[in-house]
Amino acid sequence: MSYAHSHLGSGSRTARRTFEFGKTHVVRPKGKHQATLVWLHGLGDNGLGSSQLLESLPLTNIKWICPTAPTRPVALLGGFPCTAWFDVGELSEDGPDDWEGLDASASHIANLLSTEPADVKVGIGGFSMGAAIAQYSATCFAMGRYGNGIPYPVNLRAIIGLSGWLPGSRSLRNKIEVSHEARRRAASLPILLCHGISDDVVLCKYGEKSAQSLSSAGFRYVAYKSYDGLGHYTVPREMDEVCTWLSSRLGLEGSS
Repeated sequence: MSYAHSHLGSGSRTARRTFEFGKTHVVRPKGKHQATLVWLHGLGDNGLGSSQLLESLPLTNIKWICPTAPTRPVALLGGFPCTAWFDVGELSEDGPDDWEGLDASASHIANLLSTEPADVKVGIGGFSMGAAIAQYSATCFAMGRYGNGIPYPVNLRAIIGLSGWLPGSRSLRNKIEVSHEARRRAASLPILLCHGISDDVVLCKYGEKSAQSLSSAGFRYVAYKSYDGLGHYTVPREMDEVCTWLSSRLGLEGSS
């Protein structure tokens, strides 16, 4: 188990929540270790499910780290507790973002990557809510800090988001435009976003909007792929796309 503390200070009043993360599963590389990716599951799932999907991929040079989100009440489910990287209500442009939960999960993920060898490229991917955290982590990397101002410690080299959305999209461009370093980091980070056109859980328009928001904020290498007939799940042709993109972007040896 791992714990993350989050602080919200306002004058003399400080609120604090503790998040207890579940079990982390690791898929070791079968070949030379060239890259490590944290892969983040969707709402109500766990790291074991992610690891079973990833072990079947023909990417022999990647180590996969598959953490499990904390169990918490989720507004979208009427307060029912389940594994979730942050609290979420209705998915909409105007919906509130759980910045405290977002920062706690992004910090936990960065800590998992911070001990990787210096010559190993690191990245983050995920499905649905996991894809939302992956994209949020990309914005933290670009800005050099989490939403709470604490410095972001990891040099990300790749982001993958399947069937997800971008938290904080409305204010992203303004935050990155004001910093030369933020613009430079955003321009250096390749991002792959994939979405099913028939997704009725996280509508395809949120995937499209995420890609547009990232591109307009200065992320130059955003690839967006949509799939006819695909709902809120993954299929082999989508994972084939992920493998091809990762092999190319990370310069992996011996991967198909």
